Amino acid sequence: MTDNSGAQRPTGKRQLSGAAETSSDAYQNKRVVRAEAGEGDSKPGGGAVAFVPEVVSEMKKVVWPTAKEMLQYTLVVFAFLIILTALVWGVDSVTGMGIEWLLVR
Repeated sequence: MTDNSGAQRPTGKRQLSGAAETSSDAYQNKRVVRAEAGEGDSKPGGGAVAFVPEVVSEMKKVVWPTAKEMLQYTLVVFAFLIILTALVWGVDSVTGMGIEWLLVR
């Protein structure tokens, strides 16, 4: 039976029944093999002795901002704080006047 209603049919790739793109062997080859208990470090993370060298190596990877960038970031933060402070003060003032008007009325 064909559909002659003019409705659009979905397009795209369709898998033929029984024709899998990935074999179970390929899936087994891609599986992550977890290390067995007892292998590698006895302490998670390498212990306290490995901590300082790891911190030093990570700190070398940090991209520190220049003085100009730091000034720009600081000015943006201050501008944002001033705008938010003004917004909160304005909402508080308007709300306070509204409540005072309701109570005096």
